[in-house]
Amino acid sequence: MWLQRRGATTHSFIEAPVFDAAGRLYIVDIPNGRIFRISPDGDFEIVVEYDGYPNGLAASPDGRIFIADQKNGLLALDPASGTLETLIAHPPGDVFKGLNDLIFDRAGNLYFTDQGETGLHDPTGRLWKRTITGELFSLLDNVPSPNGLVLTPDESILYLAVTRDNAVWRVPLHLDGRVGRVGRFIQLSGGLGGPDGMAISASGSLVVCQIGMGAVWLFDRLGQPKLRINTLGLLPTNVTFAKDDPRTIFITEAEHGVVMRYVLAEG
Repeated sequence: MWLQRRGATTHSFIEAPVFDAAGRLYIVDIPNGRIFRISPDGDFEIVVEYDGYPNGLAASPDGRIFIADQKNGLLALDPASGTLETLIAHPPGDVFKGLNDLIFDRAGNLYFTDQGETGLHDPTGRLWKRTITGELFSLLDNVPSPNGLVLTPDESILYLAVTRDNAVWRVPLHLDGRVGRVGRFIQLSGGLGGPDGMAISASGSLVVCQIGMGAVWLFDRLGQPKLRINTLGLLPTNVTFAKDDPRTIFITEAEHGVVMRYVLAEG
């Protein structure tokens, strides 16, 4: 999304908060190719700085941090050494449009979005699945700007933020790997963008960052709005739940380059 700022000078554009097993928070700075680690005491350090546009992060079951990079494809970071590995630079016989976000299921399969410059004018964004054995499948190829994604607690449904549709899609996942009948779960309005990063609670409540609106929404498992959180600026990019507290969320807000901590009334 930082590329949509019409060339404005920016100190950073932060995104993709994710915790590792030790409770340390990782975030990205997209235009500067940096990944930061934040200690529980709030101390920042640069883990790696490289020639790329890291957009999404996910903590792998093996301890690595996987990166959806708009420029370089799917990468993996060894957080101890800062070493980067390219896992998939491009699909076989094809190219990525520009990876955006990613999430693991409990079995270790990886789902990630391929957004690029797609939108309602070009609804060809894709949702990919990389299995634990390394096979790559395109699950959807008709999405107008696929962005953040989360799985329901039972992993039967994938919720997909579709930025340029200003909506969250509901994607049923069948046990045989097929996708069921996809529909809009939440339709937002207004703003200068649409839904970006998301998080989901153990009870199925959905937290949605609406970039360009300065709002982070809480919806219950039926999609009913329960809470609006107003952020410091108009660019809340992503959100994650605290490692050991089901009521606390951390929000990256890119306009001011800050990480916000918010305690929900209920998880």
